[in-house]
Amino acid sequence: MATLSVSTYSTLRHKNLVNFSSSPVPSSSISYNKNSKKIKCAIQSHSIFNIPNHTSNLPSHKWNLFQKMAATTLDKIQNIITTQEKKYPLPKTVDPNIQITGNYSPVPEHPVTHCLQVIGQIPEHIQGVYLRNGANPLFEPTSGHHLFDGDGMISAVKFENGSVSYVSRFTKTQRLVQEREFGKPVFPKPIGELHGHFGIAKLILFYVRGLFGLVDSSQGIGVANAGLVYFNNHLLAMSEDDFPYHVRVTSNGDLETAGRYDFNEQLTSAMIAHPKVDPVTGELFALSYGIVRKPYLKYFMFSPDGTKSKDFEIDLEKSTMVHDFAITENLVIVPDHQVVFKLSEMVTGGSPVRYDKEKVSRFGVFNKYDPDGSGIKWIEVPDCFCFHLWNAWEEVVSGEVVVIGSCMTPPDSIFNECNQELKSVLSEIRLNLKTGESSKRAIISPENDVNLEVGMVNKNLLGRKSKYAYLGIAEPWPKVSGFAKVDLFTGETVKFIYGESKFGGEPMFVSKSDYKDEDDGHILAFVHDENTWKSELQIVNAKTMELEATVMLPARVPYGFHGTFVRTDELDTQA
Repeated sequence: MATLSVSTYSTLRHKNLVNFSSSPVPSSSISYNKNSKKIKCAIQSHSIFNIPNHTSNLPSHKWNLFQKMAATTLDKIQNIITTQEKKYPLPKTVDPNIQITGNYSPVPEHPVTHCLQVIGQIPEHIQGVYLRNGANPLFEPTSGHHLFDGDGMISAVKFENGSVSYVSRFTKTQRLVQEREFGKPVFPKPIGELHGHFGIAKLILFYVRGLFGLVDSSQGIGVANAGLVYFNNHLLAMSEDDFPYHVRVTSNGDLETAGRYDFNEQLTSAMIAHPKVDPVTGELFALSYGIVRKPYLKYFMFSPDGTKSKDFEIDLEKSTMVHDFAITENLVIVPDHQVVFKLSEMVTGGSPVRYDKEKVSRFGVFNKYDPDGSGIKWIEVPDCFCFHLWNAWEEVVSGEVVVIGSCMTPPDSIFNECNQELKSVLSEIRLNLKTGESSKRAIISPENDVNLEVGMVNKNLLGRKSKYAYLGIAEPWPKVSGFAKVDLFTGETVKFIYGESKFGGEPMFVSKSDYKDEDDGHILAFVHDENTWKSELQIVNAKTMELEATVMLPARVPYGFHGTFVRTDELDTQA
């Protein structure tokens, strides 16, 4: 057992002296000792990753002699591919030494810790559990790795009658379960590894492993690391490459994976990570997109009791990244942007995720209950790529649909190396259903503009006209230094900064159940101090924009993606 002081460990990490390739790194259990004020780290391997020092837990005992011989041969081939690949520099967008260092680096699971220290007063209406999803690779990458490639891990803080607890757990996807049994990564990473000829070779290698029965992709290959939604008594963890996974919150605040969820055999294809729950009807609306062959995009919905509608195809000429979409009271708004999947680029050494300069961005608008998509109307919005859409509503008098999103340039800079500075501008997009014309404007004046990404509106007003949005201030990119409360009509912006050397992620707005004003509620955000290397949960009054409480967390919380808040009464009715 070795012991590192908080200051020593944070200094090493801050200076990147402790990283994925260096040896003196804590790997498994990290516990906070209140008496010694030190982090006790069990140094069990040469990496912070869960890499076993032996091979007794490999699945070879299940294989016949022929499979064992095939596995040995394929491992040798993979080693040759990896060795050759390392001779060439990786783009910054898939270099693990850039993508997952600092507080983007992974952590082990943390068991439930109760009675956390609270500075200030927890608001009375905060009763339930705040959950935030994120990418947290179980194993050290053997080659290219994008931030989005990591295994899904949920960090959760439960509030119950004044007591606060914390837990973090991997979502036990089929991918993670198999790789944990193998003791190494065997599923190719869709963004980080599928580049060029080496990417093609790894795809073939994975396919051959499947032919020999060494891996099973029939139960999904997704990581469930992006979105979270609570629908029909199910907490669902999602990434757009697979079905959702059903996760339960136990009575003592722990998390357990119930399994891959197909809505009682109704779901037949992957579901994107940002489905929309209508706050009035309780219905859930979703999309599914494909990469290899048509249909490239499908739409479907679920009634409040979980009954699924029939899929219908949304006709797209090219396979397009549709990470998010929007709903109004009556309509669905689907973006068809310029970021497309072009698998042929892999043959020439490029990334299959590309910016198509010849394509014009457009939005498809159709009725929520359209049975076959025949009523869809397309409206072009040139030079518009919104990775996320925050809200949308209908203007009855003008016949326009208003869409609120963050327009990102360059559009594919998250996936491909680019010298141009990335900008994410909060914008109002108007789609005139009568004339087929569109307009776009920046909501915040240029002199006050900041990069705004990840966030939300009051979810009770999703699909309805809303005044405020709460969005992360993504500066210095990609870190989030605070959040902004933006008046969507006037552009007036009030900023809340997490603190010196402190960075966080998506602000989660939790409304009071008896709210009178749209901003009656609080913002919850995980925050990490890069000097002390400690993490906390900050609770900010959304009306006054003042910090009311800070929950001191027993473990480091990496910067993650999207979250949700599940009330106590909802927890009581979990499936």
